[in-house]
Amino acid sequence: MKSEEGFWGLVEAAWAPLGVEVNQARRELTHRTPAPDEDLHGKPPFVVVEAALKEFLSNLGSLSEGLSADELTDLDRVVEAKLHDIDRADIQAVTDGSDDGFLYARGFIVAMGRDFYTAVAEDPKKAVLDAECERMCYFFAHLHHERYGTFPDTGSGISRESCSNPAGWPR
Repeated sequence: MKSEEGFWGLVEAAWAPLGVEVNQARRELTHRTPAPDEDLHGKPPFVVVEAALKEFLSNLGSLSEGLSADELTDLDRVVEAKLHDIDRADIQAVTDGSDDGFLYARGFIVAMGRDFYTAVAEDPKKAVLDAECERMCYFFAHLHHERYGTFPDTGSGISRESCSNPAGWPR
């Protein structure tokens, strides 16, 4: 299994049992034409997705139960890279938030799956203002710690923290 392909497959498998309504809401968020200063809080489809995040993360944990320390490290490495790649000023301008808030917003983008992630990376206006999924940012690192007693060392030399991607923050 390739790490990135395996990661996105795991994310989709965690969303799948949440039903047609939830997965349709994810597609609607991905394929919508965003309005300027759009605020989706309190409105479908965002409300549907936001309400399903806790169960999604529970499913993701269950699907990861039999994974080795190396497999969890590989998944954490993918999350780290995905968060780093979308650590960009143009995306932060849409999601808003402090450094931590922007990290959690990127966690939401990753948690939503490959299609949403790709849509936001290509058109930052597709991001959702103040949408957050903090647990996704270190999900596999925490699983590794819970199961094996240590946090994984991805060895990547990159950081998932906000404003750490020099390519995303023109000076």
